[in-house]
Amino acid sequence: MEKIWLSSPTMHGEEMEFIKEAFDSNWVAPLGANVDGFERDVEAFMGGNIYAAALSAGTAAIHLAFRIIGIKPGDIVFGPSLTFAATVNPITYEGGIPVFIDSERESWNMDPAALEEAFKKYPDAKAVIVANLYGTPAKLKEIEDICDRHKVPLIEDAAESLGATYRGTPTGSFGEFGILSFNGNKIITTSGGGMLLSKDEKLVQKARFLSTQAREKARHYEHKEIGFNYRMSNIVAGIGRGQMKHLSEHVAKKKAIREEYSKAFSDIAEIKLNPFLPDSEPNYWLTCITIDSSSPVKPLDILEALEKENIESRPIWKPMHMQPVFKENAFVQVEEGTSVSQNIYDRGLCLPSDIKNSPEDMDRIVTTIRKLFGR
Repeated sequence: MEKIWLSSPTMHGEEMEFIKEAFDSNWVAPLGANVDGFERDVEAFMGGNIYAAALSAGTAAIHLAFRIIGIKPGDIVFGPSLTFAATVNPITYEGGIPVFIDSERESWNMDPAALEEAFKKYPDAKAVIVANLYGTPAKLKEIEDICDRHKVPLIEDAAESLGATYRGTPTGSFGEFGILSFNGNKIITTSGGGMLLSKDEKLVQKARFLSTQAREKARHYEHKEIGFNYRMSNIVAGIGRGQMKHLSEHVAKKKAIREEYSKAFSDIAEIKLNPFLPDSEPNYWLTCITIDSSSPVKPLDILEALEKENIESRPIWKPMHMQPVFKENAFVQVEEGTSVSQNIYDRGLCLPSDIKNSPEDMDRIVTTIRKLFGR
């Protein structure tokens, strides 16, 4: 049987036009017309009041954000526990200490109440990073307001949520910096790459400077501070320019996949789809489910049944406070007992959400899962 992927790249053809331009001009290194154009395309999509720096990865963008806001060794930074490690790893690049915040149930994202509790315990915290899990916006305005009250900068990890909105505002627009990722399985891809976003043009200019080895404007190679080789290549940016033409189309197809799953499992009370806030519009990057703890069917049973049918699925991100590398780091929750983030991890699974799935593919997936529940 042909492989059904979790979320693979979808190319359209326009990407090659921009790549050919780069080859024809022999401008294949970092910087170039495609890099500039990709930044402008994203800025326009975000509404025109955002500036963008195209970088080698979303992780690089997060690192530069922490470098620019001035995280120093020993500084405490609050981050979500339920996320991919790339959200919080860059805190440690600057010597910072991550303190992990539990999720709330309404969106699976950082719990504002737990964040408030964290500020009570660690009033000298220097920054907050929030992530929009699986393309679903967090309570971004509430979290932004908390950060403003405590006078700390907010970084919004929108790596998974390009095309989503919260209260009508595009994700990636909140806080001091926003982060995008164009990894191979994202809503659009450049094969790899990311962007740093900010409403402050000077901060983005600083990011561009640091991402090109912090080379000063001089005839010789002059460096007054440590820089990084983080700029996006002109070839990669060409892929992104072609992909941006189809972003809204990709979001619509992802939403249709979620709606199909919702209908397919509507008669199985044990299955719940990942929730989202009523004043948000996700980009539906991945459709996920949780299984009621009383069900004899477990997420691993579904994953293994799908594997036998050559269908890829994936566990929910293992929370950071449960990771061996962070076993000494603090974790803040407001509910007693098992944390919300662990509960979601224990009961959850990411379903195949590839926009190239045919009706026959979706039927294979749904039929395999329904059989486990005797349907």
